[in-house]
Amino acid sequence: MANKYSDEELRSLVKTPGWKDAHGASGTLEDVLKASHERKQSGEKASLIQQIENEVELDMLQIEKLWRYLGLPV
Repeated sequence: MANKYSDEELRSLVKTPGWKDAHGASGTLEDVLKASHERKQSGEKASLIQQIENEVELDMLQIEKLWRYLGLPV
């Protein structure tokens, strides 16, 4: 991931959703940081934390196929 945030930017993102770590913790950045801290306190290694990229693009044919799959009128 190419995003590098300043300390101030990171503090402003603490309450934002869309974060995960290599150990499976996910949620807000605060949630993931707390889980990472708990692991460190118990002697485990802290893991890399990533911002989840969830932008997905569907074309109209894919959308129509999904509507049909869900039984929605087309």
